[in-house]
Amino acid sequence: MARINTNVPSLIAQNNLGRSSSDLSVRLQRLSTGLRINRGADDPAGLIVSERLRSEMKGIDQAIDNSERASSVIATAEGYLAEVADLLNSVKSLVVEAANTGGVSEEEIEANQLEIDSAIESITRISNTASFAGLQLLNGNLEYTTSAVDAADIDGVRVNGAQFGPSGLINVDVEIVDPAETASLFLDGNSGTPGVLTSAVTMEIAGSLGVQSISFASGTAMSAVAAAVNTLSETTGVTASLVDAADQTSGLVFNSTDYGSDSFVSVRQIGSNAADFNVLDAQGGTATQRDNGVDVTAVINGVLATGDGLDVSLKTPSLSVDLNLDQSFATAAPNTSSAFTITGGGAQFQLGPSISATQSVGLGIQSVAATRIGGSDVGGVRYFLDSIASGKDNSLVSGNYDEASDILDQAITEISVMRGRLGAFERNTLQTNVRSLQIGLENITASESKIRDTDFAAETAKLTRAQILNQAGTSVLATANSSAQNVLALLQ
Repeated sequence: MARINTNVPSLIAQNNLGRSSSDLSVRLQRLSTGLRINRGADDPAGLIVSERLRSEMKGIDQAIDNSERASSVIATAEGYLAEVADLLNSVKSLVVEAANTGGVSEEEIEANQLEIDSAIESITRISNTASFAGLQLLNGNLEYTTSAVDAADIDGVRVNGAQFGPSGLINVDVEIVDPAETASLFLDGNSGTPGVLTSAVTMEIAGSLGVQSISFASGTAMSAVAAAVNTLSETTGVTASLVDAADQTSGLVFNSTDYGSDSFVSVRQIGSNAADFNVLDAQGGTATQRDNGVDVTAVINGVLATGDGLDVSLKTPSLSVDLNLDQSFATAAPNTSSAFTITGGGAQFQLGPSISATQSVGLGIQSVAATRIGGSDVGGVRYFLDSIASGKDNSLVSGNYDEASDILDQAITEISVMRGRLGAFERNTLQTNVRSLQIGLENITASESKIRDTDFAAETAKLTRAQILNQAGTSVLATANSSAQNVLALLQ
């Protein structure tokens, strides 16, 4: 080739040298950064996937931190509740001691009352001061708020968890399906001599509180039998009344004092048999000796709730609520309904990497002030723990030991259930959530690394190749540039 104006071999050498130099630059960049994808041109599709995975990793990492923070909040609240439980148990022992009036003086009862007052004040103080990083835990700050609760239908509402929709409200409809019932037996008043016991009889009266036996002489009026049974109702849990108070022949009805399947009534004769002693499951019904009560059955927002006496509870992912129904509402005819609204409140924990209702959990932590726990119906009036303090209706000085004990038992149950609910949330929700998120983070991190990180073994091999090609290209370019000088030999 004797042309010198266009050096084609040089152009070819320059082009290939440029490519090898560019490839060498890529290998050096990847090895120096440790990343296979440093800019979009390296792998456009891989960059898109990698960035999405990185976003998920950040969300998961923060979700793990959120769950661990939530676990710390729950553990702190549970620790405060443990102290409240200890105080309630000490108050319980003081009430039981004071009820031993045959061996305890009035001065000792008054001293016990002072200790109870101090314990009640401490419980309220814990309620007001329990906090985590400035967040009040047990004063009702994390309790769900409700409105339009009809006190004639619902005595108490405890919202344990709720997931609010776009409206920020949850309407709760409660409809009675089957009313609650007491256990009930009927004693015929027209067997033998109408209105009286024809023969002497000894009855065994049994209920959820205990068993007692009562002996009646021949000729005892039915109203006298009812009066005798009622004098023992506090030890048996059974009351009796005439079907028609003005008619001795109308028969006796034995009822349990409480509603629900845990209550029962058993009436039977012991010893010699009386021919006119006919106990039936209902007036005109079948002969029997025992009957059990019936729990209320209700539907809450279209979902069948669990009944327990006069109480119903619903536990779904969107709503967890416990309701204490008023007796008149719980025993109403089927299809009777009542409604209220959950307007807000509660503690909302973001446990997932994305902001959505499915990845957050709501939890209600109720106030444990003395005016909010221990709610019990006494004589048709609802009392709380503060009612056993000095000067209140159920103080030890007033002598209402039974009422004080019932209120304390309810308060202890409420605190125990709250502790158990918080513990279950920490163990079954938070801890499992952390473990599952950590597994997800490991797998997503591995996937992102596979897409974006440099494979040093492969890149060092490619670097060696690029270096050799670059050096060879430089040498070839020098040769191509000098080859045109050969034409000078023709001019000699």
